[in-house]
Amino acid sequence: MTVPRWDDEAAWSRWRNQWDLRDDTIYLNHGSFGPSPRSVRAARRRWLDQLEQQPMDFLARRLEPAWLASRRKLAQFVGTIEQNLVFVENSTAGMNLVAHNFPLQVDEQVVLTNHEYGAVFRIWDRACRRKDAHLVTARLPQVIESAEHVVDSIFAAINQQTRLLVVSHITSATALILPIDAICHRARQMGVAVCIDGPHAPAQIPLNIDQIGCDFYTASCHKWLCAPFGSGFLTVAKPYQETFQPSQLSWGRMPPDQPEAWWDEFVWSGTGDRTPFLATSDAIDFFQDQIGLDAFRQRTHALARYARRRIVELVRCDVPFPDSPEWYGSMALVPLPRGEAKPLQNELWQQHGIEVPIIDFEQQRFIRVSCHLYNTPSQIDTLVEALRGHLQ
Repeated sequence: MTVPRWDDEAAWSRWRNQWDLRDDTIYLNHGSFGPSPRSVRAARRRWLDQLEQQPMDFLARRLEPAWLASRRKLAQFVGTIEQNLVFVENSTAGMNLVAHNFPLQVDEQVVLTNHEYGAVFRIWDRACRRKDAHLVTARLPQVIESAEHVVDSIFAAINQQTRLLVVSHITSATALILPIDAICHRARQMGVAVCIDGPHAPAQIPLNIDQIGCDFYTASCHKWLCAPFGSGFLTVAKPYQETFQPSQLSWGRMPPDQPEAWWDEFVWSGTGDRTPFLATSDAIDFFQDQIGLDAFRQRTHALARYARRRIVELVRCDVPFPDSPEWYGSMALVPLPRGEAKPLQNELWQQHGIEVPIIDFEQQRFIRVSCHLYNTPSQIDTLVEALRGHLQ
């Protein structure tokens, strides 16, 4: 498959028609909520039609084989065996399951970084308080210079009491790709378990969970992979599987089948809409068969890089990590002059129809621009001109 130049708008325009974003919106926020292309929405509707037309046939006879087939494809896509993976609603649901099951004892430590997602802090704060354990924050360098620099800053917070390190693959607040392989390697040497919070990784960057060697990996498929909202996954390493349980117990498998493996308990957790899980395989097909993952990554990184450079030229600032695909993918983060974040984000939407996050992080205001296949350089130019007027 020939990859067009990143700025060949005629070649890339064919993919924009796969999305039905509102005409009054420039959507530069795929990293928060990523809409699905038409082919994925059509696939989900077909599953929903089967459910509504004959619920008993769908739920009792068709759901499990379809669940297993979609899981098989997703496991291959993220680089693990299917027996290590279960579907969950999103990465937050997966993280809650890890917190529910991890064998944390009194006075032991869980370490997160200061770049971790706020909801994840809340999850582990509650888990630590329930077990009389301690939640510790490792501070990443304010200016990133090297992978070794990042790894050393994390492990400076780890000691003999640390049982678990929770770390983002790609940070939400700062769009930073962390050196996960090196982090997990160091953790294994120290006997510390690792849970990776990875909602931004699938599709945005290559992913091989077994090669990474983490103990838990949780992610959302509704972001860069563009599967339906309500689709995500959790992987659990073999040493933890025997005692790993869902927080909500139901039949596990549809009777008369009985749960045998750990993952059986996650197949049937009660009556509900499982079609987002089933259509996840169609999202994978969309990227692998129609577009090509390399093409997608090249185009969206180039757009993010264009956004980063244009905004840097406007505000004349230094970005706290290098201009390289090693450190960011389809999202670009740029510091902005001091000011309030939420009013600026609201003004960009209300006055210009631009949906883009303005983030407060570490007493600094940032803009995080997400770029997908429906975005264009001209939309980024519009954003820059709108910023110019609001930052004067």
